[in-house]
Amino acid sequence: MSVQKKKFDYSSPQVQKQVEEIQHGSFMRQGTMLAFPMNFPGATIPIAPDESHITALDTTPEGIIYGGTSGIRSHILVAMFHGITGAVFDMQIVDNADHCSAVCCGKNKLAACVNGPNGGGRILTNALHPIASDLIQEWGFIRPDFADLGEPVPGEPIVHAVADASRERVVGITSRHLFSFDFETAKSKVLAKISCIGRLGLASNGNIVGLDGTGHLWSYDARTQALHRQTIKLPSGAWGQTPLRWARDSHQGLLYTTDDSGTIFSFHADHGFSSPLGKTMFTPVSPMAVTFDGRGLWILRRWDCQDVLLRPRSQTGNRPWCGHLGI
Repeated sequence: MSVQKKKFDYSSPQVQKQVEEIQHGSFMRQGTMLAFPMNFPGATIPIAPDESHITALDTTPEGIIYGGTSGIRSHILVAMFHGITGAVFDMQIVDNADHCSAVCCGKNKLAACVNGPNGGGRILTNALHPIASDLIQEWGFIRPDFADLGEPVPGEPIVHAVADASRERVVGITSRHLFSFDFETAKSKVLAKISCIGRLGLASNGNIVGLDGTGHLWSYDARTQALHRQTIKLPSGAWGQTPLRWARDSHQGLLYTTDDSGTIFSFHADHGFSSPLGKTMFTPVSPMAVTFDGRGLWILRRWDCQDVLLRPRSQTGNRPWCGHLGI
C-alpha cells in the first residue's frame, strides 16, 4: 500500500517561515570572500601543488597576511590585498623542512616555525614587509635572507606557536616542552616540561592557553612568565582524542573551539566557556577562522570540501545557529 505524500501549502505561515530560514538562514550575505592563486598572477609561477598546503597563517594589524606551507618542501609567503595591490609572494623555500607549524607576526619581525625529516623544529626570522602601494607600475621582488635561529628545544618538533598580546615574543610548544622566543634578542627559552595536544590560543586577558590532559586548560601569563596547570575546566563534552583548534575573535577577545564530537563552544577569560553554540556535521574539525567583523565563524573539515558556517548572533534574534554550506 503506497503512502500519499502530503503537499506543502506555500501560503501557510509555517511553510513560509521554513522557506525563509532555508533561504536566509544558511548563508551570510555580507562581506567578501577572496580566492587568490599562490603567486602574482601573470608575473610569477605559483607554488607547486605538492608544496602549497597552507598550514600556518598570521596577520599584521595593517592586514598583511603571512603564511607557511607543508609538503615536499616548506615555503614562507606573504600576501597583500590592499587597494589595487594583489599578490602572493613566495619569500623563502626552507631547506630541510617539509612542515610549517606556525607563523607569528611581531611588531617589526616575522617568526616562522618549521619542522623537517631530521632533527627538531627550527625558528626562522625576517623583517616584516612594508605595505605595498602600487603593483601595477614596474615592480621587482627580491627574496629576503631569513635568519635560521635553530632549534628552541633540540630534537623536538614544534607543534604550534603564537605571538603574545604585546607582539614582543612568541610562546610555543614542542612535543614535550613549552618555550618562548623574544623578537628583540632573537633568543629562545625553555619554560616548562608539558604535553599539549593541539594548538595554542591567545585568550581575552592576554594569557596563552592550551589543552592540559582531557578535562582542563593550562594558562601561561607572558608578562609575569607564570604557568598555571589545569587552571581552566573544559565544558562537558568529548575532549582529548583529537588536536584542539582555536579561532580568535579580535573584536571581543573570544576564542572558539570544538570538542571531539564537533560541538562548538566559545571561551572568554572573564566568563569561562559558553554553552554549546552548535555542532558540525563532520569531524574532526581542522581549520577555523572568525570573520573580520567577528560575526561569523568558518570551519573547514579536513581534506574534503564540506564547509560549516556559524553565525554567533543571527540578524533576527540572539539564537546562535549553524549552517552547512556544502561548498
